[in-house]
Amino acid sequence: MTDQSPSYHYAVIGRALKIIDQGGPTLSLEDLARRMDMSPAHFQRVFSQWVGISPKRYQQYLTLDHARRLLAERFTVLETSLATGLSGTGRLHDLFMRWEAMSPGDYARAGEGLTIRHGWFDSPFGPMVVMGTDRGICGMGFGAEMGAEAAVDDLMRRWPKADFVADAAPLRPWVDAAFGGGGETALHLIGAPFQIKVWEALMRVPTGHVTTYSEIAGAVGHPAAVRAVGTAVGRNPISFLIPCHRALRRDGGLGGYHWGLPVKRAILAWEAARADAIPLS
Repeated sequence: MTDQSPSYHYAVIGRALKIIDQGGPTLSLEDLARRMDMSPAHFQRVFSQWVGISPKRYQQYLTLDHARRLLAERFTVLETSLATGLSGTGRLHDLFMRWEAMSPGDYARAGEGLTIRHGWFDSPFGPMVVMGTDRGICGMGFGAEMGAEAAVDDLMRRWPKADFVADAAPLRPWVDAAFGGGGETALHLIGAPFQIKVWEALMRVPTGHVTTYSEIAGAVGHPAAVRAVGTAVGRNPISFLIPCHRALRRDGGLGGYHWGLPVKRAILAWEAARADAIPLS
């Protein structure tokens, strides 16, 4: 793995998260670089390659209260997000995706008769396992916090009767498209009907913005079902592309994240920084 790989960059970001939490957001570039055993020039280059801004500015996105600022400044009302164009193609880094959902009957069969291919890919948030059917990506998880074996097992247990084949090649065009390589990313949503409604609502939250579990509950027609919405968000099998990381508690707390809270914080910071850097078209 070269020092140009996204996973290398994420490893640096993960270390920086811990150091900033311990030392505060006022640490100088030199202090951060020294604590990470890196030269200031190399540290700045890694940050700039990963997210396109300087380490000093990026520290603002990594602080623990960033989620609260997002909630105050970039809260998305799901009922109006589509009408205002926020979740369309206005931002250059929004994804072009199509998706289809498995029928309730097929879901009840726990993946029986499905062939699901899987493989590991480099990503801006560390090693990433991707699973997919002939229709599209059905699973995506990160191994930086959980570990590779646990991440694969976690996704496989969701469809215990499926046939799993280690074959990353058919998935690569969808993965490349998802991370800026052009083309279209296809998703195959495999879940219970209520879960799929929640996941579709999440896909209406624009990049760089956030919403709340209670807002999602209202958008799917069950305003009192906040706890059930939280469970459905946590069971989202296609992390990042179905952006469960954009769901926060109403008080501005991060809530949970299946693949580890450090990953959630890094994704939110990465998206917010890119949203600030790329103007509306």
